[in-house]
Amino acid sequence: MKRKSKSYLSLTVIAAMILSLFSSSMASAASDEEQSLSAAATTSIQSYVSAMQPGWNLGNSLDATGADETSWGNPRVTKELIQQIANQGYKSIRIPVTWDQHTGSAPNYTIDAAYMNRVQEVVNWALDANLYVMINIHHDSWLWTSYMGRDHDAVLARYNAVWTQIADRFKASSSKLMFESINEPRFTEGGTTDPATAYKLLDELNTSFHKIVRASGGNNATRAIVLPTLATSSTQADLDALSQTIAKLKDPNIIATVHYYGFWPFSVNIAGYTKFEADTQKDITDTFDRVYNSFVAKGIPVVIGEFGLLGFDKNTGVIEQGEKLKFFEFFSNYVRQKNMTTMLWDNGQHFSRTAYKWSDPELYNVMKAGWTGRSSTAETDLLYFKKGAAIQDKTVKLNLNGNTFSSLSNGSTTLVKGTDYTISGDTLVIKSSLVTKLLASGKLGVNATLTAKFNKGANWNFNVISYDTPKVSATTGTTSSFAIPTTFNGNQLATMEATYTSGGNAGPQNWTSYKEFATAFSPDYSANVIKLTPDFFKETNDGEVLLKFYFWNGDVVNYKITKSGSSVVGKTS
Repeated sequence: MKRKSKSYLSLTVIAAMILSLFSSSMASAASDEEQSLSAAATTSIQSYVSAMQPGWNLGNSLDATGADETSWGNPRVTKELIQQIANQGYKSIRIPVTWDQHTGSAPNYTIDAAYMNRVQEVVNWALDANLYVMINIHHDSWLWTSYMGRDHDAVLARYNAVWTQIADRFKASSSKLMFESINEPRFTEGGTTDPATAYKLLDELNTSFHKIVRASGGNNATRAIVLPTLATSSTQADLDALSQTIAKLKDPNIIATVHYYGFWPFSVNIAGYTKFEADTQKDITDTFDRVYNSFVAKGIPVVIGEFGLLGFDKNTGVIEQGEKLKFFEFFSNYVRQKNMTTMLWDNGQHFSRTAYKWSDPELYNVMKAGWTGRSSTAETDLLYFKKGAAIQDKTVKLNLNGNTFSSLSNGSTTLVKGTDYTISGDTLVIKSSLVTKLLASGKLGVNATLTAKFNKGANWNFNVISYDTPKVSATTGTTSSFAIPTTFNGNQLATMEATYTSGGNAGPQNWTSYKEFATAFSPDYSANVIKLTPDFFKETNDGEVLLKFYFWNGDVVNYKITKSGSSVVGKTS
């Protein structure tokens, strides 16, 4: 089961994009004295946060909302898993915890002893592995604290009771343990949509949390505490609201946190944003310039408590591999320049909880290199050659990112400069003679993977692909089950466009003709079909719809469907 909260976070991102166009920044009421910390304290807490880099999230385990930590499909957490995370180079771990189903009734809201013991067991394993550890109130944010606007006293009483118990249990724990007040706070389930009201409610929660922790004794008197913005968003108004709370508290051991899942159209692959292009890059720089200026520049360190791509909630293939790697490389470098600590969101899709291996070693290598420097990338990782056509030299632009090209290899064979390829500055030319050898088998699809190596950072792989024009076939089906027979011929699908033949955009999110990958449509390369989902048809009117399938080699294939009630007929167009 995928993490539930991401479904609403995407809506939050949309809202944030709209708000950023129309709303002015909230003026900060804090004085210069309140905005700054003492030099010594600033150095201390920033050093603490810097020592946490990099961080990793133990997602979809103790935060699961079912009967126990396995209810969302992950195995029971083991000490070995925690140690393996430390072995991967991670310095901190965020352990999201949902307390809702393990909490008794009013007025005491007693946390089940067995569950509290289990949380402490996992926390202790992480501390034993010499990791910095963050625990929080996680999916409770939408399960019950979100109703605070209409049930204020009961929600606040429960929140206070839960944190009183957590603070008491962990007050003797190492200072490497920190508390996060609440995950992605929001109040919309209770009907609160006015930002000013939401800011006031969040300020009340954060302030109450701060008071409870600091008064609980032991190491909690100075323990690092983490406070989020509303929905952990990074709009200026949300940053300003949290800045005011932090200034009011005058505490040198506070860390601010936001989450980041990228420029939304790219992050879910919608509206034609298939590539890591200028808008997606600008979203990173604009976002973290705001966050830096609002917090870090004023002595308040920042932890990006979750980062990734929203499309990963469907599958990690929603974003093409090379474009995905460029996003993570650029993001990691930029936030490192801003002196922020990052914590990868991993619900089990990245690092295997049992095999202790990365599902995408390329991604891990790029992220790892980004902890200390930059990796080189290229304009693409897909080198297409049409079957039967004369093979020409292939020119590829490299993004050296300050590094120097070292070599090009095919597996264990180091290729010969001048014979197999040439390199001039950032321009790599792969010779037709080499490509001819690599494609000698005549098979469609990936025939070889060439690896470019550089003096620093991760390697970059080029897939050498033989292709022919994809072919789609006529078929019939229903709105609950419709799959277009497709001969991909070595191609990879980038996106799909859907328009009514009578005019207008078809399918969900009809502000764009380009549909969301893995939500409206999804290729199945093993089954040789392109599936149109029930969600696509739920928001598609009866009548004729023209589909355009865009492939990464540049081919565009047309197809027409006719929907009549639950019946769907498809034919080539």
